[in-house]
Amino acid sequence: MYTPPFFKQDRAASLKFAEERGFGTMCAFDGHKPVASPLPFYLTYAADGTPQAAFHVARHNPLLKLADGDASWLLAVNGPDAYVSPDWYVSPDQVPTWLYQSVHLSGPVRLLSDDELAVQIDTLSDKFEHWLLPKKPWTSAKMTAGRLATMKKAIVGLVMTIEEVEGSFKLNQHKSDADYAAIANALGGGDADAKQISHLMRQARPQVFADDTNMLEGSAP
Repeated sequence: MYTPPFFKQDRAASLKFAEERGFGTMCAFDGHKPVASPLPFYLTYAADGTPQAAFHVARHNPLLKLADGDASWLLAVNGPDAYVSPDWYVSPDQVPTWLYQSVHLSGPVRLLSDDELAVQIDTLSDKFEHWLLPKKPWTSAKMTAGRLATMKKAIVGLVMTIEEVEGSFKLNQHKSDADYAAIANALGGGDADAKQISHLMRQARPQVFADDTNMLEGSAP
């Protein structure tokens, strides 16, 4: 992934982002064309600390034929993104751009055993069920044994050994405070993704918005 120095994220921040997102597009090359599938995943770590991405695909997914444990795959994990109009800047002669968060994880992928798949199903569902708390989490124990066995036969578990981690968070870090604040404020009035980008910008450079906070506090009755 092309990443200018201003936007480059370190390994820890990139892995943390990927784990929190938990959803991405897995890509491989079959010798003629790229093959890709969007899917949920979770990160785990080998005994030596090597990060791994655990996931599963449908048994008929063409990715399966490429899981030889040797060829490198790519897992692209994206966050919010937003278009930026040149009209929003304070400085003149700006151009349109796009702000975003993206992490690429790459490495070889191997098949999991049936026992490993069972653990993966429970771990993956537990990860996302916890997003729904205080709802009582769903577990595979709620399914009849026969139904669960049938469903498991329709999928195959996989794990990627992550050899390379690349992170790019383009949040206008290279812009002046005035331009930075102007863009964050403009995005704050946009759609859900634009609002998230605005929030991230404010978190990254809070001192730029301190005067706004003080003004609001000063105007309170």
